[in-house]
Amino acid sequence: MSQSVGVVVPAYRPNPDRLVPYVHALVEELDPEVVRVELDAPRSTTLDALDSLPSVVTVNPVDARRGKGAAITAGFEALDTDILAFADADGSTPAESMAQVVDAVHDGADLAVGSRRHPDATVASHQTVARRYLGDGFAWLARHLTEVPLYDYQCGAKAITADAWGDVRTHLYEPGFAWDIELIAVSGAFDHRIAEVPVVWEDQPNSTVSPIDTTLKMGRGLLRSRHRARTIRQDRLHEFIAARNDERTLVEDASCEVMDD
Repeated sequence: MSQSVGVVVPAYRPNPDRLVPYVHALVEELDPEVVRVELDAPRSTTLDALDSLPSVVTVNPVDARRGKGAAITAGFEALDTDILAFADADGSTPAESMAQVVDAVHDGADLAVGSRRHPDATVASHQTVARRYLGDGFAWLARHLTEVPLYDYQCGAKAITADAWGDVRTHLYEPGFAWDIELIAVSGAFDHRIAEVPVVWEDQPNSTVSPIDTTLKMGRGLLRSRHRARTIRQDRLHEFIAARNDERTLVEDASCEVMDD
């Protein structure tokens, strides 16, 4: 029996000229049951442009900037499909490569991670030298601090089974770009089958990612992700630290927002 697919596209003030054709391509390549565009702080012109999207697409505009992780979490929570996937709105990962990431879950992975640093990946347009070195350094740290040795943790193309999402969803706290590494670390702590899928990738110079600031935030997020993974594995020190922490998970925050509405 075929597995249904839902796709979330987190977008903060995206370029409609890029986003609209990219969503059309995702619909054509993945044949999803639903695509949710989680649209933070949208301009009115963007909303008008998105009116041309296929009927399978739902646009969820939110006045505030929630952050990538919070937007994806909200989108995943709204899906009722066998496979949950997300693709960054800038289209750095083409729809054809996104389909390969989803196929890895169809083939048995619990979590499939798109990878632009994999030896078999095709990088059509490189980042600036500064961004590339910062990204390589982060990947090196992540390999050493998590129990999931991958080439790339931050590529905006991932897919997960609904069952695996059920395991990890209440252990995710990172609202921003560090959500990717947290998802991988937590999934690894549950001993999920994680597949790294080489993709075609093209850097988008107008990305909303600030290299220095975002890398520092992701570094802190990496340490927190390691802590949460160790807590799941019942490390006594990390369980003690977690017991003194009263942070709300992203799922809890999303539930509160719904109640407030």
